[in-house]
Amino acid sequence: MNCPKCDHGNLIPSYLELFFCAHTCNQCGGNWILIEDYVNWKEQHPEYEFVDVEVNDDIDDSKRAMLCPMSGLIMRKLKIAKETSHRLDYSAPVGGVWMDKGEWELLKQAGLAGSINTILTEHWQHMIREQRTEETFDMLYRAKFGEADYDKVKELRAWLIAHPKKADIRSFLLANDPYSAKR
Repeated sequence: MNCPKCDHGNLIPSYLELFFCAHTCNQCGGNWILIEDYVNWKEQHPEYEFVDVEVNDDIDDSKRAMLCPMSGLIMRKLKIAKETSHRLDYSAPVGGVWMDKGEWELLKQAGLAGSINTILTEHWQHMIREQRTEETFDMLYRAKFGEADYDKVKELRAWLIAHPKKADIRSFLLANDPYSAKR
C-alpha cells in the first residue's frame, strides 16, 4: 500500500505495541491500523498497560484531506481530545485509521491509546464539540463581565436554578418596578 500522507512512501507491516499489527510508512513514519485488528488485539491482551511516553513537540499532523490507502475514498478527520488540535484520519468504509508520526505516542500520553474505537464514535466527537463550545462561551463571558462579576453571576445563576421558587424570583428580578402594580 502507498502512504496516504507523503504519497511516495510504502506502508510496511509493523507492530505499534506487543503483537499490535500496523503498517508504518517507510518515509514519513505514520501508521495505518485497522480497527478490527485493534479491537482483536485489545481483547487478546486485556491486561496490557500502555507505558506513558514523553511526546515531542514536533508531532506531525496532516492538515489536508487524505485518501484511504485501501479504498481511495476521502477519510474523515476526527478530534482526539479538546486539549489538542491533532486529529485522526478515519476511513469508515474499511475501518482504518491513519495516525501521523507521533500521534500514537500522543494517544498514550493522553491515556487514550486504549480507546481508539471510542474516539471514532459520534458520541465522543459530540462531547469534544460541546466542551469546546462551553470553553468558548466561558472565555466570552469572562471578557464581557470581568472575572469577579462573572464569578458572582455564575454563583447567582447556580443558586437560582436550584431554588424551588425560581420562576417567581426571575419575575421579580426582571420587572421594571417589582413594587408597583403598573406595567
